[in-house]
Amino acid sequence: MRYLLFSCLTFLLLLSGCQQGSKNAGDSASQAEVIEITPEILVFTKTAGYRHKAIEKGVRTLQELSKAHSFSVTQTENSNDFNKDNLRQYSLVIFLSTTLDVLNEVQQQAFTQYINQGGNYMGVHAATDTEYDWPWYGKLAGAYFMSHPEQQEATINVVDRGHASTSHLGETWIHFDEWYNFKELNPDVKVLMQLDESSYSGGENGDFHPIAWYHEYEGGRSFYTGLGHTEEAYDDPDFQKHLLGGIFYCLGRDK
Repeated sequence: MRYLLFSCLTFLLLLSGCQQGSKNAGDSASQAEVIEITPEILVFTKTAGYRHKAIEKGVRTLQELSKAHSFSVTQTENSNDFNKDNLRQYSLVIFLSTTLDVLNEVQQQAFTQYINQGGNYMGVHAATDTEYDWPWYGKLAGAYFMSHPEQQEATINVVDRGHASTSHLGETWIHFDEWYNFKELNPDVKVLMQLDESSYSGGENGDFHPIAWYHEYEGGRSFYTGLGHTEEAYDDPDFQKHLLGGIFYCLGRDK
């Protein structure tokens, strides 16, 4: 009889342990779902030269996109945010129409380390009008701004429609913007869109005039678009999808 009671108690204890183990496993799974990482994106908008009126509209657009597509956006104009401890929390840093010298040498080193350790960069419009004395940044961005004509409509040839930033577009895209001419183009970038200089006046890059591109650079991903000068551009669903696709590429959501 004692043996029977002992066996029953042992069975009940084992059953309780299994139930508790299942509960803990369920709790762990539930916690894993809760703490699933939402990518954090830092949007850098500091300007030391010309300041684009569209910057604030651009930030609001990125914030709206973030709400619908499971990432978080933080804007800063504080260069001191470019330090090792702060940058490590971000999956992507977007330079949104920054201009001229916006980071000192220590901050540049922190950003270089961030990219080397797998961080990602996205440049919008005047991001190429930035850090002319820092060749590493020029190669990361893919080019430097050289000049631009007056704002006007132009035809864009979409040469790669297999990318997340261009898959929604046709073979050509007619768009109104301020069209940059570039210098020191990085030959390693993969061009997504080119301007047809015969469709507008003031182009200076000739038959090969990239206006959006991407590449991998020293450990991280880089995407750049030359569009985004005007506030109205950010109301264009095609441009919004172009930006979102660039973000998805940088976050590795393009697969």
